[in-house]
Amino acid sequence: MGHNHNHSHGANKKVLLISFIIITSYMIVEAVGGFLTNSLALLSDAGHMLSDSISLGIGLLAFTLGDRVASYSKTYGYKRFEILAAVFNGGALIIIALFISYEAFRRFNNPAEVAANGMLTIGFIGLLINIIVAWYMLKNGDTEDNLNLRAAFLHVISDMLGSVGAIVAALCIMFFQWSWADPLASLIVAILVLNSGWRVTSEALHVLMEGTPKNINIEEIVKTIEKIPGIISIHDLHVWSITSGQNAFSCHAVVNGDLSISESQKILRKIEHDLGHKGINHITIQIESSEHPHDDSVMCKNTEAAIDHHHHHHH
Repeated sequence: MGHNHNHSHGANKKVLLISFIIITSYMIVEAVGGFLTNSLALLSDAGHMLSDSISLGIGLLAFTLGDRVASYSKTYGYKRFEILAAVFNGGALIIIALFISYEAFRRFNNPAEVAANGMLTIGFIGLLINIIVAWYMLKNGDTEDNLNLRAAFLHVISDMLGSVGAIVAALCIMFFQWSWADPLASLIVAILVLNSGWRVTSEALHVLMEGTPKNINIEEIVKTIEKIPGIISIHDLHVWSITSGQNAFSCHAVVNGDLSISESQKILRKIEHDLGHKGINHITIQIESSEHPHDDSVMCKNTEAAIDHHHHHHH
């Protein structure tokens, strides 16, 4: 996972930029169309697209800022920014969803005249545009591992459903004069928006809370390390994400007190190599002997500071 990070980075950025331009342009068309045809389904789909275009814009900003080099005040650079962006974006989605639901309930009680033909045309073009963008993202971007791009991709997919909703509602109004189809379609969009907002927010919060990355199995990692010859046991273990696709790891490893420094280094190399294959690329390990006191934690912290072995390694 570590090795393809940089190659896919530029590709992801380009995918976001092009998707951003297409979606933002169409969102404006859809908003104007929804306004002219008086269709809440179109307006809510445009609202959904607005959240898309915001999330794509933030994603772009995050990639651009994320490229800025690490400094003394921010030793990881700005890589966390995309996680903050995801929280913001998820929050925005939830607000949009609540607003659409409110408006839809108002229309159920008080149906409005809707120009169904215009609504159908605009909904159909919207569907085509979303299909093109989604296909483009899948083909050229890393929609699996990059939180930012994945959020954008999920948006586009649920946008498609929004356009389908508008199309179906327009047909219902044209053939059966069911004016409630319009607020119903927008309510369905609102539920989709709420769902994706909730998912994006909770995933991003998990990263901010230094949660264990979802593709990492801690037990497996402990086994991997304890299998290595020379390691007696490990403790004080932490695995967390700096940003999507970049995982960090730290632990204390207890080894035989008679090992020389170069022997300890060999063990460290082995650990780094094995964990690199499991998708962990920032590794810090403190080597200590079994005599190392662990009861008096304050004392322990001081002696640790003195012999702390910090090693940063890109696999």
